[in-house]
Amino acid sequence: MKSFMSIAEQQFGHVCRGALPDGRSMQSKRLLLGKRIHDSIFLLLATVTLASLPVQARSQALSSSEDSSDSVGSTTAGQLDVTYVRPTERTKVRNYVFDTFGPYPIVGAAFAAGINQFTNSPPEWNQGVEGYSKRFGSDFGIAAVTTTTRYGLAQAFREDTLYYRCECSGFFPRLRHAALSTLTGRQGEDGHRVFSIPALVAPYAGTMTAVYGWYPNRYGAKDAFRMGNYTMLWYMGSNVGLEFLYSGPHSLLSRMHLNNAHGSPAPGPNH
Repeated sequence: MKSFMSIAEQQFGHVCRGALPDGRSMQSKRLLLGKRIHDSIFLLLATVTLASLPVQARSQALSSSEDSSDSVGSTTAGQLDVTYVRPTERTKVRNYVFDTFGPYPIVGAAFAAGINQFTNSPPEWNQGVEGYSKRFGSDFGIAAVTTTTRYGLAQAFREDTLYYRCECSGFFPRLRHAALSTLTGRQGEDGHRVFSIPALVAPYAGTMTAVYGWYPNRYGAKDAFRMGNYTMLWYMGSNVGLEFLYSGPHSLLSRMHLNNAHGSPAPGPNH
């Protein structure tokens, strides 16, 4: 009986230690969770990239045969938007200012800083108000550099990287449209969809700037790539929100893009 009780006490002790992990085991779990999130994001981005290639091919094929009114009229919105109107330069500037300094990047930076505060990343910035302030400033700076890069490269490539809601119906077609829009843009007067270099480069430009600008010296390109994946996922989530949570041209969510053709159920002229 005494031997049995001793074994039971040992087993109970193991269970308690497993249920109440120490600091090292908790840190290991956080690192494992971060790795799983990183792998999931990488797989998701790879899937979206591969899925966007046939869309680009179809768009180019349709563009070459645009002389035929029948073929243009039968094109779906995911391939060629016949109601597309390119935004004016004034609209682009207004959108850039809003996307860089408006409420959404501020709220996004505050949310990201909260997550980094919880995971104590980077640990050199410690905790408390001072640590949170550093993380908030860092995340806001990353967002500003990312947005500036995206708009700047889009201007150089003569590309429209703003989000347009899908004219299709059904949950999965709309979700696919939102995901594809993360790495695609529109070119030409007809707004045909192409793979977007600005949308691909911008998230990593922001995190590279942070890593080599104000992050601790031990951070490198690998960390910047990992952080850029999170930024890309944030963009995808924003597109999904615009696609499914939009509630009219005068709602707060619609202000993410100030051109009423963006996120509008019935695309119209620029304002």
